[in-house]
Amino acid sequence: MLYSMTYVVENLNVSAKTLRFYEEQGILPNISRDEKGRRVYSEQQIDWISFIRCLKETGMPLSKIKDYKELYELGNTTYLQREEMLMLHKLELQKKIDKSLNHLEEINYKIAMYELQKEEVMKNPDYNFKCHGMESKIVN
Repeated sequence: MLYSMTYVVENLNVSAKTLRFYEEQGILPNISRDEKGRRVYSEQQIDWISFIRCLKETGMPLSKIKDYKELYELGNTTYLQREEMLMLHKLELQKKIDKSLNHLEEINYKIAMYELQKEEVMKNPDYNFKCHGMESKIVN
């Protein structure tokens, strides 16, 4: 079965411009056209577009996605290389997640400090507000 660009745009949350760009970059090759010259996509291409979107959403650059695609096209002899690519990307993503979790922890701490001191700050403008070792005088 073949699917129109409109179907892909509406169902895969990807713009027509992005699809054309993927095609131009060789990330989405061999796109067929219908009798009116409009792009049509096979189920396999739909799956590939979904996979590209998934990798993009994890922060993988298009250059790496293209490398992955080229290895994939070489067949199972590149299985281990592709697995390693995904594992390395997973490690990079995990580092980013850990860093973001540390930032979130820091923000949560600061919010907790605000909550603990809110009542005192509101009733006493000269209260020496403390947040994470830094002190500042609240001035009205």
